[in-house]
Amino acid sequence: MNPKFNLWIEKNGQVVLSLWRVKLLEAIHQTGSISAGAEAIGVPYRIAWQKIREMEERLGEKLVETQTGGREGGGTALTARALEYIEKFNQFNWESQDYLEDLYQKTFGDFKAS
Repeated sequence: MNPKFNLWIEKNGQVVLSLWRVKLLEAIHQTGSISAGAEAIGVPYRIAWQKIREMEERLGEKLVETQTGGREGGGTALTARALEYIEKFNQFNWESQDYLEDLYQKTFGDFKAS
């Protein structure tokens, strides 16, 4: 047996950050594109944009800066604040996982499932 958990952060009862949302932001950061980022994590572009808008609205701050195409080409960059959210969420997630694994060992110890 192994402990599992699903972590998300809410503001005013609405999800603002979750592992899925952070993975979307990371994919956008890596690819420089909302479309490519959405494709990388296997979601439709429309859903990716919807989640980005939800996060921005609920957090009250911009997470992506978009540049339309043209001679130089378009693209998307994350704001400095979005990068901070990613870093803090990941740190919180890792530390929570470590804590829960320790707590699981303390609680279940040598307990064996039949």
